[in-house]
Amino acid sequence: MNDKTTITAAQDAAFGWPVPGWRGATPPDPRVIDGRYCRIEPLIMGHASQLHEAFHADGGTVNWHYLPYGPFETLADFEAFLEGTCLGSDPLFYTIFDAASGRAVGMASYLRIDPQPGVIEVGHINYAPALQRSPAATEVMYLMMRQAFDGWGYRRYEWKCNNLNERSKRAAVRLGFTFEGVFRQAAISKGRNRDTAWFSILDGEWPVVRAAFEQWLDPANFDASGQQYTGLADIRSSLPETG
Repeated sequence: MNDKTTITAAQDAAFGWPVPGWRGATPPDPRVIDGRYCRIEPLIMGHASQLHEAFHADGGTVNWHYLPYGPFETLADFEAFLEGTCLGSDPLFYTIFDAASGRAVGMASYLRIDPQPGVIEVGHINYAPALQRSPAATEVMYLMMRQAFDGWGYRRYEWKCNNLNERSKRAAVRLGFTFEGVFRQAAISKGRNRDTAWFSILDGEWPVVRAAFEQWLDPANFDASGQQYTGLADIRSSLPETG
């Protein structure tokens, strides 16, 4: 290898590795996503009454603590929020339905959607008490990841939360996200400072994350009372890594 070739290779490396054939990801197209334990539908105003009822099953306060909006005392207030905030394409909101009961039990969205570099975020996650700590709660996140990576071809899937929200940070790690750092004084939420913790999953990591989800969600991983035999993180750590 001559000096000119060596310099060129070093210069190329300094700009990052090539992404041959990359033409961008597909902009999300709202669609129903069916799972074993839940169904996810693009949010419409007709979902408001069930959602409001589900969120108030615990008094209507805990679910909204780290969100920049809510709680909403009345259905009319909640409907005004949905109409003004949740019917656009970014964020793209979904309503989560329990497959067994058919009732609405939560919300989540894609946001900060940038198809050109292939970056998309999941957020505005709000699980009613009926959804929390259930197989469906985990399946929602799997289905949304699967759609982003396998359906639309994104390269990077992000999770961000208030750095004080320890529950959300633990959830991100359990689901397979990698912690990337804290953006200090990133926002003001409900009149208080918010430092934002950043997490991500990359497309090269997705095959292992997907395989772990699928093993965890298998009915054989749960006893008759619905308790898991093996935790999601334990399953993932037992799988061989990919590039």
